[in-house]
Amino acid sequence: MYTLSGPVGAIRGVWPCCSEGSLARGATGSTTASATASATGRTWRLAALPLLIAAAAAPVRAIPRLDLKPYPAPGAGETRWVIQLPGVLRPSPDPAISSDPADWRVELIVGKELEVDCNRHLLQGRITPESVPGWGYTVYRVSGGERALSTLMACPPDQPPRRAFVPLAGEPTLVRYDASLPIVIYAPEGLQVRWRLWKAETGRQEAVKL
Repeated sequence: MYTLSGPVGAIRGVWPCCSEGSLARGATGSTTASATASATGRTWRLAALPLLIAAAAAPVRAIPRLDLKPYPAPGAGETRWVIQLPGVLRPSPDPAISSDPADWRVELIVGKELEVDCNRHLLQGRITPESVPGWGYTVYRVSGGERALSTLMACPPDQPPRRAFVPLAGEPTLVRYDASLPIVIYAPEGLQVRWRLWKAETGRQEAVKL
């Protein structure tokens, strides 16, 4: 079973670092100042200690390399959407949810904002995986999305129409979590692409022999 962890944005950050050697070089400046440096070196190290402790306590975040050269440019009337997954995520506080990215899936959600009423609204369309010639990478191409479907319930008279994101109908499109490669989607202009993360449970259930 997969559990939704909600929308996730790309994590980008820099690991702050400094070395005692660089601080020492910045403090000395010349051989004639070596005695002064030895006297002040301890002061530099003590001053840098809180910074090093704070750096060690900061969460490490990877910055995956984004390379779109293998992926063709969008054609006429379509938009290329790119999802760059975080390289490092904080583990789930729930031990029942897997912290292994191999057990995670990315759901691609394609749709657009429409004015809707109390009925359930969906767009007619599909997401199809394709292979990039000469590279073997997988991209996802969206077709349809122009026609909206909805249930036909009578809405309360005091409930006004509202703007809402209407997704494509059908089963969820789940992609393996791989931070080393971008997820590239080609969709007709006017459609939007969103995503959310699914995480599997750590436990496994036994099937029943019948």
